[in-house]
Amino acid sequence: MSYISDLRTKIGHDPVVNVGATILVFNKKHELLLNLRSDTNDWGIPGGGKELGETLEECALRELKEETNLDADCLELITVLSGKEYYYTYPNGDETDCVIALYQVKNYDGELRINDGESKRLEFFSLESLPPLESRAEAIIGKIRSGKIKL
Repeated sequence: MSYISDLRTKIGHDPVVNVGATILVFNKKHELLLNLRSDTNDWGIPGGGKELGETLEECALRELKEETNLDADCLELITVLSGKEYYYTYPNGDETDCVIALYQVKNYDGELRINDGESKRLEFFSLESLPPLESRAEAIIGKIRSGKIKL
């Protein structure tokens, strides 16, 4: 059981501060990897919550592997995000106030594959033609498009 899942058994749906990592993966055509999330049925950017004792870099690499089957040999920390744009209520009622370490993968290897039940699909999209995004992913993409996040 993950740290957040274990915490949820104790506090129910009440808000929690969740620290985690989100990973931007671009292919050679500069298309962004997104996952169709099974919990929200929206497209998002691979990532997730940090486990106890884990570094943010370890979290990013673990989440990338779990959600996409990709291995990365070089992560670049882009920024740390927090605030009301990253407060999220899941369809089941769980509330989370996210602190997100945003990484970009420079080099990756492996065959793209869903390894867990967190995704329904994995697909690369151009930044100009993205599907409907989950709100936290939309906030990140908005900052990229506006130049507030430089890649």
